[in-house]
Amino acid sequence: MDSFPPETSPESPLTSLSLECTLKVFQHSITVTTLTSAGNIGEDGILSCTFEPDIKLSDIVIQWLKEGVMGLVHEFKEGKDDLSDQNEMFRGRTAVFADQVIGGNASLRLKNVQLTDAGTYKCYIITSKGKGNANLEYKTGAFSIPEVNVDYNASSESLRCEAPRWFPQPTVVWASQVDQGANFSEVSNTSFELNSENVTMKVVSVLYNVTINNTYSCMIENNIAKATGDIKVTDSEIKRRSHLQLLNSKASLGVSSFFAISWVLLPLSPYLMLK
Repeated sequence: MDSFPPETSPESPLTSLSLECTLKVFQHSITVTTLTSAGNIGEDGILSCTFEPDIKLSDIVIQWLKEGVMGLVHEFKEGKDDLSDQNEMFRGRTAVFADQVIGGNASLRLKNVQLTDAGTYKCYIITSKGKGNANLEYKTGAFSIPEVNVDYNASSESLRCEAPRWFPQPTVVWASQVDQGANFSEVSNTSFELNSENVTMKVVSVLYNVTINNTYSCMIENNIAKATGDIKVTDSEIKRRSHLQLLNSKASLGVSSFFAISWVLLPLSPYLMLK
């Protein structure tokens, strides 16, 4: 196939070098880590995010974004909050731990957690070292620690397990240290009472025909949290303990690139020209 010669005039043959403009890209990245977590409706929550520290606070930019939401959830730059582009639904409800930013803490405090706060968030960081981001899955619901007491109002020896706030509706299971593996569903009764805000519910479960010198556990669980209340009744005393565990909490790590761009002019040999 014939090649196309460069367009030149006979009076000015190609004798000088041409210049080629090339782009050199230097790639930098920082590690950003988030922790999937859950928010308790009506209370304050934390969206956890950490990054590689930078000694220059003025160079650190933190942006929190939420999938499907226009504008920003929160922005921190030049050592202070910048909420000029904050979405209205988060107005007055967000804050970073400003005194911990220089140490690599970009976590966001979310006040008065709402059911609609659930979703996918992005923690986006820029420092003098580069930039990076990581996603965070945030669940919202209600969960509380149950309290188990002897039900003196019942006609037989009974235990009453109460937890003030749960959502979505949980399951309730009783267990016994002595009768491990036993099914107590036929000797227990559980009810759910809607609270005044018409979202969360109070959980009440009664276990009948209990015996002394035995430890009973009331376990309440939904897709966000699991809580357990234990009680041991003897002839002389009553012992209680309880704990709550958030489910499916896991870390997410992301590394993104920061491109520092410089232009370099290099001579192009005439032998490399099309002929």
